[in-house]
Amino acid sequence: MWQTYLKGFKAYLQLERSLSDHSVEAYLQDVQKLTQYLQVQNLQLAPADITYQLLQRFVIWFSELGVAATTQARVISGIKAFYKYCLLEQIVSTNPTQLLEAPKTKRALPDTLALQEIEQILATIDVSTPEGTRNRAMLETLYSSGLRVSELVNLQLSHIFWEEGFLRIIGKGNKERIVPIGRVALQEIERYKNHVRVHIAVQKGQEDVVFLNRRGRALTRVMVFLIIKEAVTKAGIHKTISPHTFRHSFATHLVEGGADLRAVQEMLGHESITTTEIYTHLDRKFLQQTLEKYHPGFR
Repeated sequence: MWQTYLKGFKAYLQLERSLSDHSVEAYLQDVQKLTQYLQVQNLQLAPADITYQLLQRFVIWFSELGVAATTQARVISGIKAFYKYCLLEQIVSTNPTQLLEAPKTKRALPDTLALQEIEQILATIDVSTPEGTRNRAMLETLYSSGLRVSELVNLQLSHIFWEEGFLRIIGKGNKERIVPIGRVALQEIERYKNHVRVHIAVQKGQEDVVFLNRRGRALTRVMVFLIIKEAVTKAGIHKTISPHTFRHSFATHLVEGGADLRAVQEMLGHESITTTEIYTHLDRKFLQQTLEKYHPGFR
């Protein structure tokens, strides 16, 4: 019975919301948790028959399985999205998930790098070598624009607006955004393009890719991880650092500097402002310093 509805929901997620295959599959699995509960309870109900009270019982049942609060929250979010679709398609006349609350989850704070640590990492890169020139440009770009590693390795030369100082990024779900890039990062990319990349025999189909390996192909995500790991080790920094750490640091430094949260959301390509709010983790010392500096009544 539910397969027809799930098929329509899948098409809605793919076509109207332009989500990736991975995200679509995750949403479908969330709704299937509810259908599994109905089977366990021997309830043959259509989406329109589901009540808020039944969903409450489902949430209790699901939590008693020992599932983590973050997973519970994600499943509830998926079911809410399904009922939003059902309302749009007039499969249901009322939304039983409207008052449904997810368990409070404590967001894990991501590791961040201080500006001094980023400078230490960059200083370890030997720019006298072709690979070093490329790696320096890549890391400057990661920190300057807060890109995901997948966005970095897929960055196109034709998507760099040199004069304006912007990058055109194709992010998750093929969603496009324009993000600013710093002058130093642009200079490093230009140095790599004019002095290193120009000497590489570029493979067919890779002509527009910015960062290439020695064989003229786009770098893999794993390669970027290894490059960063080597630089962090050389810098003597004892933190778990990945390409995403540069993105976290970009966002955190912006927020701590007083940037508008919605502007940061736009630059990161976050669909929800709540995803961006993770970067508002300011320690007490920073808050105290901010008050001392900016608040006229603080003594």
